[in-house]
Amino acid sequence: LVGQSGASVCKRCLHRVTAVEYSVKVNEINLKTRRDPSEEIEILLRYGQHPNIVSLKDVFDDGQSVFLVQDLLRGEELLDRVLTQPSFTERDASDIICTLTKTVEYLHSQGVVHRDLKPSNIRYADDGGLPGSIRICDFGFAKQLRAENGLLMTPCYTATFMAPEVLRKQGYDAACDIWSLGILLYTMIAGFSPFASSPQDTAEEILAQIGSGKFVITGGNWDLVSEAAKDLVIKMLHVDPHQRLTAPQVLRHQWIVDRGQLSDRSLTRQDALTVKGALCATYSALRRCAPAPVLEPVQSSSLAQRRGMKKQGSPEVSSDAKEKE
Repeated sequence: LVGQSGASVCKRCLHRVTAVEYSVKVNEINLKTRRDPSEEIEILLRYGQHPNIVSLKDVFDDGQSVFLVQDLLRGEELLDRVLTQPSFTERDASDIICTLTKTVEYLHSQGVVHRDLKPSNIRYADDGGLPGSIRICDFGFAKQLRAENGLLMTPCYTATFMAPEVLRKQGYDAACDIWSLGILLYTMIAGFSPFASSPQDTAEEILAQIGSGKFVITGGNWDLVSEAAKDLVIKMLHVDPHQRLTAPQVLRHQWIVDRGQLSDRSLTRQDALTVKGALCATYSALRRCAPAPVLEPVQSSSLAQRRGMKKQGSPEVSSDAKEKE
């Protein structure tokens, strides 16, 4: 068993003739609960040749399950490596975010949004740990832009043919991809997650913290990194998706452009299991919330009002944000 996600599991398999090892994602056929894998298959067939996207090798359907045969990623999950390697620097974080954002920019330019860029879906292809071996995988929630007749659309052809509400939804989903990368960036720099302190945090607490747009960017590692790093985190985690940076804007940010000049001072990290558990709780809370608060601020909720949240607008980011309990 390589991994498990929702209604699917990933297992290691061996080609009977060539003896080459692959990973196979098994989607059980259950008309009531399973997601249709056709969208994931089509996206991987079209865009899986990108060097930082997992490659789809073949597809089988035995009537009970659909099998997606993919490259076997022999390296760790990205965050596992980041949180446990002896020395991790601001420059390392910038190299990783640059690679991931370039990949997301490519997908968005093709009208594709991943919508599930949690840390467990970002892995290394090998044990070398170089940014070039990073792979984005599990496109089970991914969507590609389509016209009402089902034909694929790319951004340059959408103005005349695409309904405005579809375009708005695509924009929200693209903003969510950037938000997820912002979560990863914050965690790599701070050494802990921005909106949850442990796996025991409740969904209500996490959603209120996300909706407030507040997170701590002072003290600890934040005193060791550049002002450009703080600025990028703030802009990638903006509570309003319309004001959040796009992938091209992230790539033009000073922290990415001038990353060769960033500090090589080692950053401290919390226990990897605690951090991963807190992030898992964060994404679980978002999955259970409809609509996701990362798309729509929750200032109008009774919980938000009790916590004295400010009127909608740019989030106030300060050291007075809720400390980890």
